Amino acid sequence: MKPSRDRILFGTDEPVAAVVTLSAGPLTAEFEDGNLRYIRFHGQEMLRAISYLIRDRNWGTCRPILSDLTIESGGSSFSVRYRGRVADDEQALSYAARVDGRSDGSLTFSVDAIPETDFVTNRAGFVVLHPIEGVAGRHATVETADGGKSDTRFPDLIDPVQPMQNLRALRHEFAPGHFVACRMEGDAFEMEDQRNWLDASFKTYVRPLSRPWPYAIAKGVGFDQSISLEVAIDAGAPRLTTPFGASLTLPARRGGPEFPPLGFGLELRDAAATHAAASLLKAARPHHVVCLALPPACAVSELFAASAAVGAETWIEAVIGSVDDYRDELRALGAAVAASGVRATTAMFSPATDLKSTTPGQIWPAAPPAADFYREARKAFPQCRIGGGVFSYFTELNRKRPPVEGLDLVTFTTSSIVHACDDRSVVEGLEALPSMLRSARAFTSGKPLHVGPSAIGMRLNPYGAAPVDNRSGRRAAMARQDPRQSGLLGAAWALGYVAHLVREGVSAITLGGGVGDFGLLSEAIAGVRKLRPAFHVFRGVAGLAGQVRANTVVDPMRFVQALAAWTPAGLEIWLCNLTGEPLRLRFSEPLSGRIAVLDEASFSEAESDPLFMDRLAPFDGARVELLAYAVARLIAR
Repeated sequence: MKPSRDRILFGTDEPVAAVVTLSAGPLTAEFEDGNLRYIRFHGQEMLRAISYLIRDRNWGTCRPILSDLTIESGGSSFSVRYRGRVADDEQALSYAARVDGRSDGSLTFSVDAIPETDFVTNRAGFVVLHPIEGVAGRHATVETADGGKSDTRFPDLIDPVQPMQNLRALRHEFAPGHFVACRMEGDAFEMEDQRNWLDASFKTYVRPLSRPWPYAIAKGVGFDQSISLEVAIDAGAPRLTTPFGASLTLPARRGGPEFPPLGFGLELRDAAATHAAASLLKAARPHHVVCLALPPACAVSELFAASAAVGAETWIEAVIGSVDDYRDELRALGAAVAASGVRATTAMFSPATDLKSTTPGQIWPAAPPAADFYREARKAFPQCRIGGGVFSYFTELNRKRPPVEGLDLVTFTTSSIVHACDDRSVVEGLEALPSMLRSARAFTSGKPLHVGPSAIGMRLNPYGAAPVDNRSGRRAAMARQDPRQSGLLGAAWALGYVAHLVREGVSAITLGGGVGDFGLLSEAIAGVRKLRPAFHVFRGVAGLAGQVRANTVVDPMRFVQALAAWTPAGLEIWLCNLTGEPLRLRFSEPLSGRIAVLDEASFSEAESDPLFMDRLAPFDGARVELLAYAVARLIAR
């Protein structure tokens, strides 16, 4: 039976919250599940979001039940009224919310909340997201909670700690000569740089992390908060126009660095299945397989046998559990690798303590001295390139920057659902990758950068015991299993992810896995595995390794991504639509050649044909139309 369109796109039939566009003349916002997104003035984004969120004692977001919703929109104003309630078996809290917007750009979002019981929370209140494009590195004026005012800047490189604290108001330029002031009432606010976690935003949130958490709000003790926006326009400021369309600018000449190699990750739980599916995975042309070896019993022989069966280089991620006896543990692991009969070419190392996050201000747990740790690793693995850094996320690398003198490469990885798990947040987070790579280069002294194994889902959880078990296939934050990795969105995400990393000059890229939760192949049903859409992206990009990269410029990068290389067959271009709507993409010049498109119409055929994207049809023109989350391969003569 043919899968539904939602399952083709997202890997799940789980319904999503309806989106209502609010408009008051040139002011628009999207109302979704009780919160505001994409607040724009004349089509120019002022804020990414204003959300009212209740967090539990484990930092989980409590899903509210909304009632009494009324919306009035159009003309010179809009208004929204609703009631919300969060509850579990032990506690409950209810609130009344009001949103009002006017055509001059002013907006107010206010909430009156009251606990029905004593209520324990890590955070209860507003979160404001500022976009990064056109904002990072730019001027801002702040007003503190005690009334002081000063000039500052949004961080350009990603800040490992809170860049702004004790906030009451924040003013910035969102378009030439156009300014928005955001006032936050009800408590002190502070900002964190969410690009650390692959979010495309600066997050300003209520209640500083320096205060104790979790904390209790007494039954019946109400608390009110509000966020208000005001727009100011300089005299002589250019008139704003609504952005339109998407474009791809092609390289003017040949030349550039080579494409980096592409591989996938492997965990022990998937070793046997990887070995069994080796012939199909070999067709994806991986350059390397990164084997995660966890203490105390690192079954390297099983991991390495699966990697060898795939025909790729074997790399190892080794977690060392001992703080005092790390030298002995490194030597024992080196001997086990040598005894496996499979040659490892790259070995990356992390102390087990670095798998967990240490927030700013906390004391770092005991760990082997980093410089000596890397020296001993080189002694134990003399034939390997030696890598260090973190096996968790860029956040942890940024907060605990390793001594790189003894390393051949620096590694880190990402997940796209640390904070938000809706479809648009997953793909818009890719915007943070250029900042992430520039920031990493700023403190790694020119060492080659390896990124991965990375997937939409969460491989390791530095912020809790483990990733959320999500076998039901919902959209869930901090989940290991993410359904979109099985859909077209997963393929578009993979191409967008790799395109950013290639453009930023990383030395090697590793995506999530060959089989299993992050796999290029589906779960086996009656002994048959189907190809997930990301398989075709992986195979195509892996085939470009060593080819000369062609520089491409896409606009807007949130909607479309592209990469290209000069190959013997011509200029090979890979494109993806990162939106849930059809997208018309204009080229900077007409192209003539051949094209293959993976979209909802061709999904079923691509599930069983490893060479699907090699089956090219004639193409001639200056634009191409891509359906939702479609991927295209174009070879121009």
